[in-house]
Amino acid sequence: MPNVMIRKKDDGALLFYVAKKDMEETIASVETDTAEAWGGEVALTDGSRWYIDPISPPPAFPTTLRFKRAA
Repeated sequence: MPNVMIRKKDDGALLFYVAKKDMEETIASVETDTAEAWGGEVALTDGSRWYIDPISPPPAFPTTLRFKRAA
């Protein structure tokens, strides 16, 4: 489960960055993205999918969270 840094780009999109893999992709969709919770399955623009248990209340970005690859 790698540590992933998530930050907002100037256009409001979220960037997903894994330092150990030097991987940076834009988040295409998040399963749960409400005022009460954020997380679940996260799809990236390269087609890969990652998972984090929903967090309540949603985190403030930038933040570092631990994700696992979705099956």
